[in-house]
Amino acid sequence: MKTWIILIRGINVGGNNLIPMKALKLRLTEAGFLGVRTYIQSGNVAFESDITKTAQICADVQACIEAHFGFTPKIMALSATRLAKIIKDNPFPDAVDEPKNLHISFLARPAKNADIEKIESLKAENERFVLTDYAAYAYLPDGVWKSKLAASLEKHLGVPATARNWRSAGKILELAQK
Repeated sequence: MKTWIILIRGINVGGNNLIPMKALKLRLTEAGFLGVRTYIQSGNVAFESDITKTAQICADVQACIEAHFGFTPKIMALSATRLAKIIKDNPFPDAVDEPKNLHISFLARPAKNADIEKIESLKAENERFVLTDYAAYAYLPDGVWKSKLAASLEKHLGVPATARNWRSAGKILELAQK
């Protein structure tokens, strides 16, 4: 049995693509996922499954959401083991005291063609950025909403990504370890 983390993009924002977490938990349980648990309303889910392929997990969760909620959101699936490694490998340990300003963009696959030069040019003087195979870390001391880097990071990474702040990433890992 493998523990999976699902990060759902663009739900429960501005009254669009509404999915109550209680209903999502019920539907995923009915679809055969075990021990389904959620964290806040922004689409963070952990569960266990015999399925070992990321693509299959994504397809099954998307099909379940489409069948019950009428739309197909973009999702990211990663193992609890990968999430733990991404958190452990944080290149900015001095920034964890400001968890709202430290962000992890989880990557669907390595960003081999990322436009690093463009990403670096978008950084404010006090911002920091590091790219690894499965995550992009950004320390944004003035906040995510004021950051040009945060606004267009995914575009210049060239791969699907979804971000969570440090606090949420830690809570999602705790959720996975329950």
